[in-house]
Amino acid sequence: MNLVLLERFGAIIGGIVVGFVAFYALYKDWKTPGVENQVFKVMLLLLGVGAVVALLAGLGILGSFGKAA
Repeated sequence: MNLVLLERFGAIIGGIVVGFVAFYALYKDWKTPGVENQVFKVMLLLLGVGAVVALLAGLGILGSFGKAA
């Protein structure tokens, strides 16, 4: 198993776990009022989006660009 494949597996597994936890916490915290909680919701959303980006990069959908001209 080479290093690139190991890195992709880590990105896929990490993206799934972190994304699930972030979006579940956002779902549970959705109805809480207060400015501090609004900031927390934005942080959870950004964490979830980053996990989706890591998942897509691990699957090879995102970040597979051709050689520069």
